[in-house]
Amino acid sequence: MVLEKFEIGIIGAGDMGMLYARRFRQAGYVVNLCDTPDRFDDLVAKHSSLGLNILRDGYAVSRRSDFIIYSVPAVIIGKAVEEYGRATKVGAIVAGQTSVKTPEIKAFEKHLPEDVHIVTCHSMHGPNIDTKGQPLAIIRHRSDDRHFQMAVDALAALESRVIYLTFEEHDRITADTQAATHLLFVSLGTAWSMQGYHPWLNPQFISGINNVKVAMALRIYASKWHVYAGLAIMNPLAKKQLQCYVESMTTLYKYMVGGKEKEFRDLVYRAADYVFGRDRSRTKMMLDDETLEQLSLSQVPAEQSTPNSHLSLLCAAVCWYRMEMSPYDNLICQTPPFRMWLGIVEYLFCNARMLEESIATALGDRYTQAEDLVFYTAVLGWGQCIELGSFDEYRERFEATAEFLRPKLTEGKDLSTMILKKLTDKDNAS
Repeated sequence: MVLEKFEIGIIGAGDMGMLYARRFRQAGYVVNLCDTPDRFDDLVAKHSSLGLNILRDGYAVSRRSDFIIYSVPAVIIGKAVEEYGRATKVGAIVAGQTSVKTPEIKAFEKHLPEDVHIVTCHSMHGPNIDTKGQPLAIIRHRSDDRHFQMAVDALAALESRVIYLTFEEHDRITADTQAATHLLFVSLGTAWSMQGYHPWLNPQFISGINNVKVAMALRIYASKWHVYAGLAIMNPLAKKQLQCYVESMTTLYKYMVGGKEKEFRDLVYRAADYVFGRDRSRTKMMLDDETLEQLSLSQVPAEQSTPNSHLSLLCAAVCWYRMEMSPYDNLICQTPPFRMWLGIVEYLFCNARMLEESIATALGDRYTQAEDLVFYTAVLGWGQCIELGSFDEYRERFEATAEFLRPKLTEGKDLSTMILKKLTDKDNAS
């Protein structure tokens, strides 16, 4: 049901802003859209056929819209709300679409008039995935019952699976599900770039769960750098998990090259028992062999595949174990990268033969140890960049790696989108 005489305003016409604009317009809403003033003519030329009211700036959008959504990078949310918040229509509802809610809520509280309602949201997926069936966090921060219900009714146009959270709960869950996930995938890309080879040409990355590593890393590097920088640097709860992942990686790698086989095995199996239980053979797997093989981008025959330590995945389980955290508890707000990450960690740890092969390769294969040294170095570099809070360095590292991986970015993104859609359809049907 479309709310009558209810106009939706979107400040920020990036990928997510346009996804929202299209969905709301298709549902029958009047949609007022803007980006920075210098992009006005370009937006009119590109999107005037969509039936959107394309306005010059956030002042125009804020003055006439009943529900205003700031779809801007987390790093500039404070500046955007400071600039346009004063023009907000009396009694309007305001939301943001950033992945970190603490700075967003602070900006709303500081710059929005008292007669404005704050009901914010976050679609837990990227712009290349249909909103239907995907998790949508709705956060009631400052609103009466009537306006809260109006926001919920309007957001129903996205046809998403709604989860109601506080902004503190949102940031804790996104820290748990996204911080180390993104660190893993960006570090893989940087490690490949540092060594000067493309993973689809390397026999260690051509089959099974390796396909997911490659496809999801490409998916992330095909996106905008600020999406991941904002979460890593601005979410105050993310640093604890990032630090734990780096420390777990350090421990495992020292055991690998230091000849401490017993300590390495004991730590890995303690993590396995804690996260997946002692009887792992009966676990219902999130990913199956058919799905994994559909993700392949490899140009090397599968029979030429060589063993991989899967150090990045062993480290994930150790990190969860050390933080006393069950990743399954956070599936309510799963993101596509997290779902695939948990899926391949589960696949490894619940396959006794594969897990033992992974451990043996980590401890006994000198070539793999050399490869993992580069990955470990990449993890340390990204960890230091995030710890220093450097957006400029994050962007430089991200864009340099994205350029190296450019030959397969689009293909990797499209392939991972197809698999994620199949998984979503499977969930919705069950």
